[in-house]
Formats: sequence, structure tokens, C-alpha cells
Amino acid sequence: MKTSKNFGVICQVLGVMLVLCCVAAAQKSGSAKTDVTGRYEGTAKNKANDLIQVTLELTEKDGALSGTIRSSQGDFPITSGSHHGDAVKLEFDAGGAPGMISLKLTGDHWAGTWDAGDDGGSVEVTKTVADGPKGK
Repeated sequence: MKTSKNFGVICQVLGVMLVLCCVAAAQKSGSAKTDVTGRYEGTAKNKANDLIQVTLELTEKDGALSGTIRSSQGDFPITSGSHHGDAVKLEFDAGGAPGMISLKLTGDHWAGTWDAGDDGGSVEVTKTVADGPKGK
């Protein structure tokens, strides 16, 4: 009787360990990837160290990004974009010249660099919170 009781305890411990291993493997593999669809606001700096207001309006579908970059320098359509792990890359049309933004994602804060033609610099944006339903 004592042997079957010990066997039951061992099975329970092994079951808990198996569940924990599966959870850890799922987190490590990135299977719970975060969709980056949304509106992000922040600033960028160019080579002259001018401060540029920036808004990224992004839609993610199957790891591909589309949308618009709005800035105090103009609005630019995103021509291609990707999201892999904590990295986001956006290609955009900067008035006939190709542009690129490369960001690293930490929670809802992104930081990285941008370049277009002979200009470029740093960029930092944070996801904005959407307004709730009216009247509540």
C-alpha cells in the first residue's frame, strides 16, 4: 500500500514538472508573440539634432506590417515592414527616396534608428492608449 501511495506522489510531481517545462518552452519559443498593431507616438532626431514629432500607425498581419508614419516633416507610407521577436523594421517612401526605421521593442516602448537619403538619427516611440467607448 505504501509503494502505491509513493508512486502516486511521484506521478503528481512529474506531472507538475511536465506542465512547467511546457510553459517555459512555449515562452522561450515566442509562440505567444505580441501583435504590434496600434498607434505609437514619440520623437526622432536627425543629424542636425532637430527634434521631430513622430506617430506610427501600424497594422500587423501574419508578421507583416503596414501603415503610415506621420511626422512634423510630413506623412510617409510604409512600403514594407516586419516584426520578428523584439525587432521591428519599417521601410517607407520618403518623398521618392527609400527610408528605413529599425526598432527594438521592450513592452510598449520602442527605441532605434531611422535613415532616409543622407539624413537619419534616433527614434523613440511608445504605444498610446486608445480612448474608451463614449459615455462611459
